[in-house]
Amino acid sequence: MYILTTAPTFGDLQWNMVLGGFGLFMFGIKFVGDGLKSLAGDKLRDYINKYTSKTWMALIIGIVITVLIQSSSATTAITIGLVRAGLMKLEQAAGVVIGANIGTTITAFLIGLKIERYSLYFVFLGGTILSFANKKHSRHIGEVLIGFGALFYGLQIMGDSLKMLKDVPEFIAFAEAMSNNSFLSLMAGTLLTALIQGSAATIGVIQKIYESGGMTLIAALPFVFGSNIGTTITGAFAALGGTTAAKRTALLHTVFNIIGTTIGMILLVPYTNFILFLNQQFGIPPMMQIAVAHIIFNVGATCVFFPFTKSMCKFVSLVIKGEEGEQLEIKTDSLDTALIYQLPSSALTVAKNLTIEMSHVVIKQCNDARNYLFDQSDTSKENVTQAEQVINDLDTKITNYLIEISKQELSDSEMKQYTANLQIVKNLERIGDLSTNLAEFFEMVFEAKETFSDIAKEEISLMSDKLLDMIHLSIMTFVDESENAYIMLRDNEEKLDAMEYDFRQFHFKRVRDKECTSTVAGSVYCDILGTLERMGDHTINIARSALEVPSHIELKKEHLN
Repeated sequence: MYILTTAPTFGDLQWNMVLGGFGLFMFGIKFVGDGLKSLAGDKLRDYINKYTSKTWMALIIGIVITVLIQSSSATTAITIGLVRAGLMKLEQAAGVVIGANIGTTITAFLIGLKIERYSLYFVFLGGTILSFANKKHSRHIGEVLIGFGALFYGLQIMGDSLKMLKDVPEFIAFAEAMSNNSFLSLMAGTLLTALIQGSAATIGVIQKIYESGGMTLIAALPFVFGSNIGTTITGAFAALGGTTAAKRTALLHTVFNIIGTTIGMILLVPYTNFILFLNQQFGIPPMMQIAVAHIIFNVGATCVFFPFTKSMCKFVSLVIKGEEGEQLEIKTDSLDTALIYQLPSSALTVAKNLTIEMSHVVIKQCNDARNYLFDQSDTSKENVTQAEQVINDLDTKITNYLIEISKQELSDSEMKQYTANLQIVKNLERIGDLSTNLAEFFEMVFEAKETFSDIAKEEISLMSDKLLDMIHLSIMTFVDESENAYIMLRDNEEKLDAMEYDFRQFHFKRVRDKECTSTVAGSVYCDILGTLERMGDHTINIARSALEVPSHIELKKEHLN
């Protein structure tokens, strides 16, 4: 008796399990990355910025950060963001993005270890911590564990369902076509990675298909190579509308991966034979074969091209012409803790000098916010955002340094310096917050496909000019303890307040006369004026703190005589 069986079709696959498993896998990768970034906090950006003075150090940082956040795309996007803000040079960024290519191989390696069998234990442990922990730090650890478990459980669900592919005639034909035409595999890997913006996900799927016997190694490896090209799309998006240096960084990342992939494709047959040889010698499991091939390929490409990093930087500089712009370097190495215990007065001077540098970032941010109103460019908006991060970082570090100083035995004069500096830092940070709010108001209008009238733009520009003058005068008061600068500042504040009142009334009149027809712009315009006026108030607070002038006492001009 013969039992006739028909070959399975694509319709027989449990697509709910395939798609659901893939969704869990993607969710897990994102959750692990987000959780680790939350644990690291601002230190993530600090590490990238601080330890990249040499290209080889940048390479190591790129590897480490990518291993931690499980995403070379995220590492590249963060790096390009720092370049856009002028916080990193092209050669530094080059080392980081090249190192990210090595770091991203760790996910495939973990998958190859078949940790999936323990995935639900990670979910249980993470869920327990997340449910009962009160501290943010512990909750972030719970998020990482849940993400880690979801990543591998999703992979297991997807893999179990994909095993049927090896018996589907249509897929067998497709796999044979890829075996005979490696360029087809390369394009598929590139497009899939570009769509989901994650090389780890692409390689994870290929590992499962290869393990099930649905694909030969020579068809699978071009997928791996193609994922390196596809992952550059995130960097390209991050650089769109950005600075010249940011565009060069994105191009360098793309060129590096394209050249490496081209060499890999040329050497595909001998490289495949090499991996099969390793398998024969060491009995490497199928999924680990893909992981090993990925690691050796990316590490090898890095070793070959790393000595030519400077040459590659020169090449992309020739392709994308233009000035990179001034680099905004704010180093906090001067905040020497040992100096606090040895010479508190000198430590106060160090804090003051860094606070002055902080004011320069605030001034730049205010300029960028105003530029955003007129050019509506992503560059100006990104500069405002990046400056906000720098300002917040300086606020935290200077404040902590000052608090440590206050624990020492200080004279009355030194205690006054401490108090004044602390208040000035907080007011500068608040100006930075309000400057960010301005950019957000402008963005609301632009996203609504509206614009401000020429009159409204002129009024905002006039108030912005006056505000910038006031910030300069407030810092002059802080630096020189100049009463004259403070009196000039007070005069400017009165003018700024008058502008805010007059421009508000003009706006109401334009609304009554139906000259203002933009719904969102008309709604937020008064908020913008009020924000500029409040920023001016903080400059007064800075000057008062510097001169120890109480809010109810004003200096008179005759005090100067």
